[in-house]
Amino acid sequence: MARAIYPGSFDPVTRGHLDIIGRAARVMDEVIIGVLANSAKTPLFTVEERVEMLRECTAQWPNVQVETFDGLTVEFARRMKADVMVRGLRAVTDFEYEMQIAQTNHIVEPNIDTMFFTTSLQYAYLSSTIAKEVACYGSDVSSFVTPNVARRMEEKFREKRGGAAR
Repeated sequence: MARAIYPGSFDPVTRGHLDIIGRAARVMDEVIIGVLANSAKTPLFTVEERVEMLRECTAQWPNVQVETFDGLTVEFARRMKADVMVRGLRAVTDFEYEMQIAQTNHIVEPNIDTMFFTTSLQYAYLSSTIAKEVACYGSDVSSFVTPNVARRMEEKFREKRGGAAR
């Protein structure tokens, strides 16, 4: 049984992430999404909120589950008994960074391989940062995220503006 992890911060989960998750779910027996609890960052959403959104967004794939982790990704992969780490690539710059991480992970844990998925063209520009930037100004993010995530983003930014409607 081939088990993969797909680690990330997912702050928030985008349609690009879901593209990668869906494709990984088709080729792997099990995909475990690892939501990174990184204390060095100040995310828009709590870890619990990100997990909840991911569970809502991935309910259509019975072989996908969502977990949290902190520390090294390769340690999370070991704990989950994963064979593969899934990573998405949007551009050549992603490849250079991800290749370096994959090689490092392989030295730390030679039994875990990295599988790269190139993002579908319609999401090649998309990142969580871009989605947050657009949402921050009250613009429509429905092209970037699912309706449940868009609603949560709107609520978060409304709270940040002191509850005032835009």
